[in-house]
Amino acid sequence: MLARFFGVGEDELGRVKENSYAVAAVPKKSEWADVPRLAIGASAGPGSLADGETVFDTIRFSNRWLRTMGLQPGNLSTIVVSGDSMEPTLRDGDEILVDRTLRPRRDGIHVVRLGDGLLVKRLDTARSGVIVLISDNAAYPPVECVPQDVEIIGRVVWKGGRI
Repeated sequence: MLARFFGVGEDELGRVKENSYAVAAVPKKSEWADVPRLAIGASAGPGSLADGETVFDTIRFSNRWLRTMGLQPGNLSTIVVSGDSMEPTLRDGDEILVDRTLRPRRDGIHVVRLGDGLLVKRLDTARSGVIVLISDNAAYPPVECVPQDVEIIGRVVWKGGRI
């Protein structure tokens, strides 16, 4: 496969035996789930407007890992974080995996829609009749909302980003 990719003869790369570890370690495509990357960002700051949910790429996750996490590929998407209000947990430019499975409201980091803005915030649902949107960055004050004003898009279950 490498020889074909590089346009050289296999003898230039050396031969790999069919029963070698290198050949056996190549996973089958069915072992992976392609999760859509959406061309929208969740603001970790004052809020961003969602222009739509255009898929521009995918990120591949292991089906086995998704199962151990209790996640269904059809309920997942990834988006980019913009802003610094969730630092140090989430940084500007981080990619987050969002589980859109319908669940009861609970604490944790979620992507939410507040008015026209799409936010990534930590939710505090302890007080009856109030949802508090909390930024991990102390420079941003908590925002108290009535539950009807907050649409929970999904729970953040993974992040990736530059070191």
